[in-house]
Amino acid sequence: MSEALKNLMNSIDQMSTKEKAIAARCLLSAMDGRPDDCVEQDWLSLAEQRSDELESGKVSPTTWDKIKQKL
Repeated sequence: MSEALKNLMNSIDQMSTKEKAIAARCLLSAMDGRPDDCVEQDWLSLAEQRSDELESGKVSPTTWDKIKQKL
């Protein structure tokens, strides 16, 4: 595992939900090369929807520690 990935994983707990969504979008975009406008908008809409669901209490978050245990 690279130091960059270790740093990112160690920083996730300090990020807000929206920052995590932005980071995820950036990582996915970096894999694709050239962004597709339609996919970009769909991804942003989904990230905002999930953020709103978390903030409203409609869904319950899980901890990063629980996610890391599953990896």
